[in-house]
Amino acid sequence: MKVVTSHRASLLTVAAVAVTVTLWASAFVGIRAADAHFAAGPLALGRLLLGCLVLGLLAFARREPFPGRAELPLICVCGLLWFGLYNLALNAAEQRVDAGTASMLVNVGPILVVVLAGLLLGEGFPRPLLASCALAFAGVAVIGLATARTGVSFGSGPLLCLLAAAAYSGGVIAQKVVLRRVAALQTTFLCCVVGAAACLPFAPALVREATHAPARSIAWVVYLGLFPTSLAFTTWAYALARTDAGRLGAAIYAVPVLSILLGWVILAQNPPTLAFAGGAICLAGVATSRLHPKPRPAGANE
Repeated sequence: MKVVTSHRASLLTVAAVAVTVTLWASAFVGIRAADAHFAAGPLALGRLLLGCLVLGLLAFARREPFPGRAELPLICVCGLLWFGLYNLALNAAEQRVDAGTASMLVNVGPILVVVLAGLLLGEGFPRPLLASCALAFAGVAVIGLATARTGVSFGSGPLLCLLAAAAYSGGVIAQKVVLRRVAALQTTFLCCVVGAAACLPFAPALVREATHAPARSIAWVVYLGLFPTSLAFTTWAYALARTDAGRLGAAIYAVPVLSILLGWVILAQNPPTLAFAGGAICLAGVATSRLHPKPRPAGANE
């Protein structure tokens, strides 16, 4: 019976990761589509307010208990970094680079998660990690060169993507600690509230831009709030509560592949060829980060 329960829990975790990866990949396309009529700040606030509404109703319906005071500081850290700064930086970045390139650059974040999880959460520090970090950041440099050749300055879009990656990694580590004591839905809701509160200065601009935006752009904002925010962040938190942060972060490297595919199908955009090479190098870096050194035979010389 215990084996069946464990197997079911594993399947649910895999399903949660699959939902998260798919919806976050679509978010890069949605942001790019909505960016034509919404600036970075108003777009972030719009999706977060919708997220707060949906998540708040679900948390109320489930009567989720409110966390203790000890968890509130880390909830604020996660909300400010991941739900606030990450969204602002990513939205601004996608006004400068295409969805596929942005997803490849932002997905340096999981490497940072592995490093922080090893340092702060005791999840281990694999030997190939330093080499994999160097390889992944080499891929970032290649992507930056590719976007520069298409007229995008490395100091604008790519650096904003790296800022988003840093905010994401810090938020994940804070969230992982909170999830030890607080349910995934409640954690996601409260972090979303913190992020929305940080973006409230953009409320007048959101009202102004929503008034003049076409229905298609507004629909994308609604989609971002309902699915990549409300649903995907909850499924992510569910999976994060049940696995190591570093190990889960590696799965997010499927996002760029899906983002490029969706960007090609929906927006008819392709990153430069060199950007694909950079993305491959990043993925190679992640692959090496997941390697585990073989145990040394007993009695081997030190």
